[in-house]
Amino acid sequence: MKLIQWTAGTLIATCAGAAVAQTYPTRPVRMVVGFAPGGGTDIVARVLGAKLSEWWGQQVVIENRAGATGTIGADFVAKSQPDGYTLLMGHVNSNAIAPTLFKKLPYESPKDFAAITYVGYVPNVLTVHPSLPVKTVKELTALAKSKPGELTCASSGTGSTQHLALEMYMTLTGVKIIHVPYKGSGQAIVDLVAGQVGMNFDTMPPVIDHIRSGRLRALAVTTPKRAAQLPDAPTLEETGLKGFEMTNWYGVVGPAAMPKDIIAKVNADLNKALQDPVVRKRLVDVGTEISGGTPEAFDAFIRSEIVKYTKLVKAANVSID
Repeated sequence: MKLIQWTAGTLIATCAGAAVAQTYPTRPVRMVVGFAPGGGTDIVARVLGAKLSEWWGQQVVIENRAGATGTIGADFVAKSQPDGYTLLMGHVNSNAIAPTLFKKLPYESPKDFAAITYVGYVPNVLTVHPSLPVKTVKELTALAKSKPGELTCASSGTGSTQHLALEMYMTLTGVKIIHVPYKGSGQAIVDLVAGQVGMNFDTMPPVIDHIRSGRLRALAVTTPKRAAQLPDAPTLEETGLKGFEMTNWYGVVGPAAMPKDIIAKVNADLNKALQDPVVRKRLVDVGTEISGGTPEAFDAFIRSEIVKYTKLVKAANVSID
């Protein structure tokens, strides 16, 4: 009798879960971005959120909870109700670097999150304000050596890929540059374009239009191969910095206990959105290498990235209390 009762209960729960997934969402869905508006994460989230809103008939509200290199927003989602109505545009900073960097992090990755879909990655681009008299990485290095501790480099926060790229650059070249952390790429790029800071290793989405207009100068990209959007910008390895590789990736995650049926629905719709011609063009135009795939594959990827950045952070000797 107990076996029959347990089986019946399981069937009822399964059917109820399937019914929820079929009607989901019945109200607006919040997608949290752990950075200020205007940065790469925000741009990608808004492109995908607009398409999901169109298909779901419910608004996907982009909510910016900036600070601490994306970890404030990630912590908020980790502790939210796991009902599918609060999602995070997950990010290499909050979901892979922070667990290796912060001594006291209020959440565990990947344990506290349900991986949904790997969206893709973008190159980081070494850009400088045109007022700096340099057009190549070698010229920048020479200038930095002639003015130790005088040049400034913006980032979206301490421990971000921009920050780690700067640390790697300084280690490989022996220069000293002042790190200026912000609460996201938005304001960092505003100040870079205004000449308040001299350089940045930011992601392509928030800088590509400024590069095309001449307001910023691209010296190199951090990926193993050149970016199609900036064919004249060499890789940092091409400039002589062997082993220099850094990418910024994005992917949607939710609280750990999200129903599997809702995870499957969101995953399917995100994969569909990533194949939509309009979405693909908008993402590719800002430098995104689109991925997609299963929740299981994304979870495995996050775990491998944590291993990778544990080694990198240790080598760079960077830590945050």
